[in-house]
Parts: sequence; structure tokens; C-alpha cells
Amino acid sequence: MFIHDFLSPFEKGKTIYKSLMTVTKSIFKERVNALINKSDLISRDLSWLQFNFRVLDQARNTKRTVFERLKFMAITASNLDEFFMVRVGSLYNYIDYNKHRVDYSGLSEEPFRLTLLEGVQQFVKDQDEYFLKNLVPEFAKNGFKILNVDQLTDEEKDSSFAYFNKVIFPMLTPMMTDTYRIFPTLMNKVLIFGIVTRDNVDGKAQNKLSFVQVPPNLPRFFEIYRDDQVIFVPIESIIREKIHRLYRNVDIQSINLFRITRNGDFTLEESEDLETDFIEEIKYKLQSRRTGRVVRLEIEPGASKWLIKQLSGKWDIDEFNIFEIHSVIDYTSLWQVIKHSSFKHLQPPPKKPVRPLSIPENNTESIFQLFKKNDVLLHHPYNSIEPLLTLIEASAEDPDVLAIKITIYRLAKDSRITTALKKAAENGKHVSVLFELKARFDEENNIKEAQKLEEAGCFIIHGMSQLKTHTKVLLIVRKDGDKVTRYVHMSSGNYNEDTSRLYTDMSLITTKDQYANDVSEFFNAITGHSYPKQYKYLLTAPVEMRNKLIQLIEQEAENAKKGLPSGVYIKVNSLQDKKFINALYKASQAGVSIKLIVRGICSLRPGRKGLSENIIVRSIVGDYLEHSRIFYFHNNGDPIIYGGSADAMVRSFDRRIESLFRYIDKRSIREAITILDFNMKDNVNSYEMQEDGSYVKIDSGKNKPFNSHKEFFKISERNVDDVELI
Repeated sequence: MFIHDFLSPFEKGKTIYKSLMTVTKSIFKERVNALINKSDLISRDLSWLQFNFRVLDQARNTKRTVFERLKFMAITASNLDEFFMVRVGSLYNYIDYNKHRVDYSGLSEEPFRLTLLEGVQQFVKDQDEYFLKNLVPEFAKNGFKILNVDQLTDEEKDSSFAYFNKVIFPMLTPMMTDTYRIFPTLMNKVLIFGIVTRDNVDGKAQNKLSFVQVPPNLPRFFEIYRDDQVIFVPIESIIREKIHRLYRNVDIQSINLFRITRNGDFTLEESEDLETDFIEEIKYKLQSRRTGRVVRLEIEPGASKWLIKQLSGKWDIDEFNIFEIHSVIDYTSLWQVIKHSSFKHLQPPPKKPVRPLSIPENNTESIFQLFKKNDVLLHHPYNSIEPLLTLIEASAEDPDVLAIKITIYRLAKDSRITTALKKAAENGKHVSVLFELKARFDEENNIKEAQKLEEAGCFIIHGMSQLKTHTKVLLIVRKDGDKVTRYVHMSSGNYNEDTSRLYTDMSLITTKDQYANDVSEFFNAITGHSYPKQYKYLLTAPVEMRNKLIQLIEQEAENAKKGLPSGVYIKVNSLQDKKFINALYKASQAGVSIKLIVRGICSLRPGRKGLSENIIVRSIVGDYLEHSRIFYFHNNGDPIIYGGSADAMVRSFDRRIESLFRYIDKRSIREAITILDFNMKDNVNSYEMQEDGSYVKIDSGKNKPFNSHKEFFKISERNVDDVELI
């Protein structure tokens, strides 16, 4: 029995529903928990919340500097912003448009909303408490403080108020709302003061409401140097002290700071208006993101009840959407502290990338000759992205290079890759770029970069309206004497120099014709009207990827039933596709040993008797963001291994253009296995998933600590030579 069956008679009236929730709260929670525990699948959103708790756990690590711990606080906040804009926004698409949905947990929209937001409330409470009790006391001993205006000296106050008069005050604009003025459109993720004033109307006292938005293009903190310390003064504290200047001779009842998050999910619209100009469609959606429905209200404690009532009514939200913040509203502002030049010497220096094992030491050959000799596996950030950048830049200048084809999803701010592509086009080479305009939150940048390349003479393809192009592939065609050599690059990560230093990704550079033939066909398919029946070493979505991967899982199950060696080892960002999960369950029941490394969302429930007893799920969260994908199948001692850009999610299999490439070079196979081996040995950054969906930090105990984020910088030929099949 689903919870929506139990509550459906009451869902028509919100007042009745809320009354029922108050009276039967314990019964409701009991039934909700029973449904969640009964399901063989775990909600992707509840699983994501567990992931953000793991990120918060990094801020609790006292072995890290206070700046590193603040960094993870900022990351949890950024994660939560995106979660509300996308996942909670998606949930409200169903609620607001009266679309029915039952989550993997067995809950329909409204019971799931309450369960999810209650979990987020607990997360925010934990986040705030830890910041105030454990991190704030560390500030002074590390050379800084975050202080409000009333905690400053008289001289420091004068400096702050001078900054207000010169810079802040001219930028402030009070926005009144009443019967004569429409409710203003308040900006997403911006600090806002809600000002309640009292006025006499026809002899009666009446509340009025206005808003003052804190300028988002100013630094969050005004900086003051006090002896050997940096004092960070929140500019909202300065504004609060002087806000009466915007309300001369007005009776101010309350001044409350808040922040809203709007729905930024476009799931419902992406299949509509397919005949309209696609770039204009994306631009329109970017505008709607700024005015989407409010899904979260963060507000300081003790705020005016009248103000909250007005905002709740206007935005159709309730107490579950309202988060009382007792510390800093918007922890992403902490980046100003973390990156401050005064503390550079206190930050651990970035690790220097090591030479890829497949590139000879002291190599003197040209980049083209180097990659012709053998396949090169790059593992970022342990290996630099420089060999790839050098290849693309050399191709732009080399007279023998005839063509460059590439897919782009996200770019660095000052991208060397787009600079090289422009240069290549200007040098008369054929340059084709498939630019994905729907790369979430990078749409505007991608539109601008695509226009620049088009003006330079590149052939630009803007993707497909129905499908998001997420695959990462590059093809360079070069005249090589009487022949033509094709250089292929296939990757799990974006063509982004910045993230290559922060994300763990794997890529392969090769000149093998087996790959080049497949990639050439793949480009023809995604940029034109070609329909290849089958690739030899590529798996592509949305055509065949899910089915082929499930077939490989089923083959492991057959081998196990026959008493042959078997095993599945998968490393992905997210695991959510129901058909894929069910195949893993059946393989587990057949006796296949299954090891999963899933950084974030995992909808599979491990260790359940009779269902998934042979499945272990680990999550690695640490210095680098785990982003590589590897699919390993034992295949009776002749392993089949795929890498690439796809996760095991419905969107990856059905709604994206994705690709996975098979490792065929023996050396690359062993390197990929070594990477999996190191991941499984990690007992410093690893968490193990429990049957109920929670995670337990793995303790190295008496064993020697093994931190994969450090050990990969020490990897040697011996590690690869000695690695055993999993």
C-alpha cells in the first residue's frame, strides 16, 4: 500500500491535509519509513542527500586546515543550491502541473516532498551547528575573523560606513509592494532585505512591505586589516546599520535578511516547441530560470511572522520550504575568505602532476609521433591535461592536419582549446564543433563561445533539441605522407583545463583504426543523418548502451552458474537506472561478486538478503571530485572494460548522446584495472553503503592508511605489472 493511497482523500485540501499531518505525524512518519525500507530501490534524491552529508563530513576532518574545511562547507552549499534548483524544482514541476509521480521509495509527490525537505532541514541544522561550534572558534588562530559592524572598533566602523556611502548606497534600490505596485521579481540566490514598515491609511495603522536587494556584484565581505588579522565584515551587516537612509521619516517595524532559490529545471519544456530556433529557445529558458517558482526560502532567525506569511502566500510555500539560518546565509561566499591572498601560505600547495606511465621518460619525439607509437591513457589530475592540449594546439598550426572534430560540453573560462580551434579554422582547416547548449548553468558561456568559433570559420552544430550531447570525443585527421593518420581522444571528462586539476577523469589518446572508424561513424551520426547499425569498440546511447551493458552483466551471471570465474566492477558518478540495477540484483543472486564505486547517487540497495548479498557499494569523497567511469566484466579471465562519459542513469541511457569506449590495448587494460584496484584499497576517503541507504566511513584501523588521492601520484610500472584480475 502506497502512502498516497493512505492520504489521497485528504490531498485535495491543503488545510485539511496539514491538519492531518499535525495530528498523525508519528503515524505518517512510521508509514513513510516502512514504505521506504520495503522498497528494493532507494530514492535518488534521498541518496543525493546522503552524498552531501559525506561532503559535510570532509569539513569535520580536523586533519585538514580550516581553509580546506571551509572549502567543503562552501561546496555543500553550492551542491544544495543546485539540488533545489534542479531536483526540488523538478519535483515541483510535477506538483505545480498536477503530474503524478511515484518515487523509487514508493512515495507520491506530496508525501515525498515532506520527507525530502524534512531531511534537508536536518542537514542545514547540522551544517549550521558545525560551522558555529567548530569552525568559527578556529578563525582567530588562523589570522581572520568574520564580524558584524557592532563588533568593530569606532575607527573600523567609520571605514565601513565610508565604504557604504561611496560604493554600496548608490547601488541600493528599495522596491515597494502594495495595492498600487506589483510584487517585484526578486533575484535568485541573492541576499535580500525584507522591510516591514507601518503607515496610517485612512486613520488605521497598516503594514507595508518593501525589499532591498544586496548588490550581487560586490564582494560579500568588506575587508579590514587589524594588526595581523583580516576582518571580514558582511556587507549586509553594514547595510542593515544604514538602511534607515532609504526610509526617511518612515516607521520601520522589522528588517530581515533572506535568500530565495528558484526552480531551474527545464524537464517539462525541453520536448516542446521543437520547430522553434533552438538557440532562442535556450535563451528564453535562461530568462525563465530567473523568474521560476520559489522552492526555498532561507531566512535569519526571529524574522517577522507577518513578513513570512506574505512571502509564503505569494510563493505558495510552507514551513518545510523555509530554512532558518543561524550563521552565514549562503556559505558559497566563504570562497572570498578561502582564496584570500593573505592565507596563501597556509594552504597546501597543489600536487604536481606525474608523467603518464604510457609516455616514455625524456621523450623527444613530436607529439604526433608519440601518439602514433602506442595508446596513451591519461588519468587526471594525477596526469596533466597538457599532452592533449599540446596535440590540439599543434594540430591548429601543423600544415598536414586536414580536419578537427570535437564535442564540447563545458569549457574553462579562458579555454586554450577554443583558442586553438579558432586558429585552426583561420589556418584553413576544416573544424567541426558540436556545442551542447543545454549544459546546465553553462548555457550562456557555451552560446558565446560557439558564436566566436562560428565567426572564425568553424562549422558549429548546436546539438539536438530532444537529446543532450554529453559524450566527449575528438578526432584529428592528418596527412602522413601517402597515408592519413587519425588521432582519437575519448574521455570521461570535459575539455576543460580547470576541472582537469580538480576532477578524477580518464581518457585515451590513440591512432588505432579500430577506434578511428567507430568515432568517424559516430560523428556522422550525431552531426548528420547516418544510422550505423553497430560500432565495434564503442557503446552509444540512446541506441544500445543499456542493453549491451546488461548483456555483459548477464554473461557474468551465466558464468557464475557454470562455476566459472566471474565478477563485475563498476565505477560511476551515479547509479539509478532500474533495469540496470535489476540486472545487477539477478547477477548477485547467481553468485557474481559485484563491487561498485559510486560517488553520489546510488539507488541500488546493497547487502539485502536474497537480493543483493554479493554487492558492495563504496563512495570515495576527498580532495578530488571522482568523475571517471569504468565498467569491468571478468569474462572468465579475459576482461572486458569500458570507459567514457556515461553514468548508469535513465538520462544517460535514454535522453543523452553518450559513448563508452572499450579498452583493447593490453597495457591500457592493466592500467584501468590498477585504477580500480587502488580505488577499492582506499581506506581514507571511502564510505561503505548500508542496506538502509546510509553510509559508514571506512576506518583503516590497524591497517596502513591508503589514500588513493595521494597514491596515484606515486603509481609505478610495478603497480601495473603486478595487478591481478579483479
